[in-house]
Amino acid sequence: MIAEALYQQFPQASEGSLTRLRAALVKRETLARLGRQQELGDLIQLGSGELKSGGWRRDSILANAMEAIIGAIYMDAGIEICRQRILDLYSQLLSEVSPEKAGKDPKTMLQEYLQARHLPLPIYRIESESGEAHSREFTVECAVDGLDVIRASGRSKQMAEQAAAEQALQYLQVEKGSENT
Repeated sequence: MIAEALYQQFPQASEGSLTRLRAALVKRETLARLGRQQELGDLIQLGSGELKSGGWRRDSILANAMEAIIGAIYMDAGIEICRQRILDLYSQLLSEVSPEKAGKDPKTMLQEYLQARHLPLPIYRIESESGEAHSREFTVECAVDGLDVIRASGRSKQMAEQAAAEQALQYLQVEKGSENT
């Protein structure tokens, strides 16, 4: 339904741009944000362990709850009412997006940068995990030929990898720029 809404909003946009926009709108973090806006954390019944660890704040739980609610609306009220509710939930987000802003994520940009230069792809390795279950911190190493190993942290493995890729890409682009002067 989000893909359809994006296509209707941007009929001339490329498939790649629309795919990136859709992915950004339906990913866990966005669904969790919508769940927070709906104050789902206050409504979810959790076990004592999840309550103690702050499960009502966890992106994965909020995103799963949003998906469950959307599925329940579909099963209970049908596709048209479900579509309208989804479009209502996403109205602000849909008004803020544009294909021009549909940037690629840092891991994709780093991979494309390296491939364009016929260089080996980066290797990501989890160096450490720390913190409570509701607020994990991951540290990731990103190894790129010709660079010192880059370390970055994030609240998920993917966020840490994205941060490391962004650092590597910035370093490579600075080096490339300095080579041209």
